Amino acid sequence: MITKSPTGRTSKALAALGLILVLVAAILLPAKTTYEGTIPVRTAPEIRGEEAATLTSPPNVPPAITRDYATKVIVDLEVLETTQRLADGVEYTFWTFGGGVPGDFIRVREGDLVEFHLQNHESSIVPHNIDLHAVTGPGGGAKASFTGPGQETVFTFTALNPGLYVYHCATAPVGMHIANGMYGMILVEPEEGLPPVDHEYYVMQSEFYTEGSFGAEGHQPFSYDKALAENATYVVFNGAVGSLTGDAALTANVGETVRLFVGNGGPNLVSSFHVIGEIFDNVYPEGGSTANHNVQTTLIPAGGSAIAEFRVDVPGTYILVDHSIFRAFDKGALAMLNVSGEDQPGLFNASPKKAVVE
Repeated sequence: MITKSPTGRTSKALAALGLILVLVAAILLPAKTTYEGTIPVRTAPEIRGEEAATLTSPPNVPPAITRDYATKVIVDLEVLETTQRLADGVEYTFWTFGGGVPGDFIRVREGDLVEFHLQNHESSIVPHNIDLHAVTGPGGGAKASFTGPGQETVFTFTALNPGLYVYHCATAPVGMHIANGMYGMILVEPEEGLPPVDHEYYVMQSEFYTEGSFGAEGHQPFSYDKALAENATYVVFNGAVGSLTGDAALTANVGETVRLFVGNGGPNLVSSFHVIGEIFDNVYPEGGSTANHNVQTTLIPAGGSAIAEFRVDVPGTYILVDHSIFRAFDKGALAMLNVSGEDQPGLFNASPKKAVVE
């Protein structure tokens, strides 16, 4: 195909348009961000004051950040090795960030300077560290945070990129530390914040590899052979079978909006995350900034995340599952969202009147 070169007048017009676009971009973009091609170049913003981070155990999420400036955020997180329930009649020795699985939820703002304190309880048997996927720097902080029992390490990083990120232990053997429960999530809110919703919940999938079969009672040790074969005994949400069911189920009311911060600690399996009876109005795949809409099931890689948002329109119990469905009903990857309120027969009617045939 043969094309003609633009005329001199056209070339001048295009050049002028390009100059205008450059000037507009310079006005609209934050002062600390420039671009080389389509890749941003970020520098640390001015830091004002300091505050202690509010950390929460799952499924709770710290409150939204309301300040409009970057600050120094001090995070104190302790590693504890503790024996807890994995399923009814089944105990497991978890290695944890903060005493539970998954680890405490951390919430900071884009541009914040994070001063991270990692303590390893003196009762621990082995050293631990932390690799935060939100960190720009070697190992995500792993080398700087190598912490023996009874010790504390400190390092700092600037939260440059907004998004929902996984953190995990990266001490060798890395897979074993993760498989024993050492993972959690950190949210870096964008500068403009997130749109308000009625409920935010923290849900994280992972798998466990035990010597005994699913449901075998007593204390179950970790099976390295099963982990290498990726033959999970349990696939669960928030560290145990039934952790988000019954009295521990998530809750909402008809007409309210729900935001799920969903992570996948792995260490091996990809999650096909689905809520039975709901459609995600917005999904931010892999915890990034771009939203997909009207999504039924979203893939979450091991070491990845997603943000799912939806309005609950009809009362009832909604089941959260990994739609690799045997994992849900036979290995434990099942949780519940109980929605209260008035029936909405115009949207869903469980007992419609049958037509009378004469």
